[in-house]
Amino acid sequence: MKLEFPQRKLLAAAAALLALAGGAHAGDAFLAGIKRHAVLTNTVPDNGDQNPYAIVVSPITSGKIKAGDVLVDNFNNAANLQGMGSTIVDYHPDSKNLTLFAQIPRTLAQCPGGVGLSTAMAVLKSGWVIVGSTPSNDGTTNTKGAGCLMVLDTEGKLVDVWSGPDINDPWGNMAVIDNGDKATLFVSNAGFGVGSAKGTPPVINQATVLRLDLEIPAGKPPKIANRTVVASGFGEQADKGVFLVGPTGLVYGKDDKLYVSDALGNRISEIWDAATRTTSAGVGRTLTHDGLLLRPLALTATPQGHLLATNGSNGKVVEIDPANGDQLGARWIDANKAQTPPGNGDLFGIALTPEGDGFYYVTDDNNNLVLAK
Repeated sequence: MKLEFPQRKLLAAAAALLALAGGAHAGDAFLAGIKRHAVLTNTVPDNGDQNPYAIVVSPITSGKIKAGDVLVDNFNNAANLQGMGSTIVDYHPDSKNLTLFAQIPRTLAQCPGGVGLSTAMAVLKSGWVIVGSTPSNDGTTNTKGAGCLMVLDTEGKLVDVWSGPDINDPWGNMAVIDNGDKATLFVSNAGFGVGSAKGTPPVINQATVLRLDLEIPAGKPPKIANRTVVASGFGEQADKGVFLVGPTGLVYGKDDKLYVSDALGNRISEIWDAATRTTSAGVGRTLTHDGLLLRPLALTATPQGHLLATNGSNGKVVEIDPANGDQLGARWIDANKAQTPPGNGDLFGIALTPEGDGFYYVTDDNNNLVLAK
């Protein structure tokens, strides 16, 4: 989303973020243990890219990356044009420094439409970084390309590009099953049939979740062994303010279930037999809807298996028990009153700390990486 407002947030406002909002079982909630919010770094690299989207915590030490490092990519360029960011930055918790991990060429022939880095990003145990592109040539969906998935080594070097008719604007944060020499990626695609954002763009029910089964030979880049659309028919829509709205958050949970945040449906969907199915489950079953949710975006899972969903239309994160769909509570993590409601359009990526005692998130209004714990 475009940065419409100056940096106005004060650290003193963090105290206002500590109250849970609603939820019948808030006492059992992960969010109840969150006591403070600390701004760690500004995520803008030297080339001026902004609008941080994906957050991934590295499980490995390899190349430029250490285990526990926080990788963040940028969707906008220095001119604040959406779908034109090309950088991934690396925050090192041990030194508290931010370094540039990768800068991918904006015009990449193998990637339809070029490069605009999205929330689709993962770091594999085998030492490969996968990142998605949802590109534009002018910052709008008028010039949107289909994009691709790119494979980088841990030095930040591009080694492969994946595209095809089943990949169209990889949009949401990936869910990953990682077994070392084999891995499974789930990624949502929200660009099928999406056109101009002028006027009131139509909702198009063509967004998908694609499963990619990977084989990873020792010392060699991963290769796609199987490609399966496991869910389809989700709503997607061009949007002047946030480029696209579509299914964004993905979490792989117990009993082979995949959870999908359906932003336009204002719900969390459940896809069963996610790692084994050979056909699409459509839009799946509704786990929970409305209530505390307000355009749910990124998802992650807590140590006890609860879901945390960032809201796109206010500054809250919502906790959900997938066992029964109960919404356990919500917490303001961006209460910037420059937006209405406070924090509207500011939240996107979220990732749990390696210790499971908190979570990282980004505030797009001021390009900050924040730790809540």
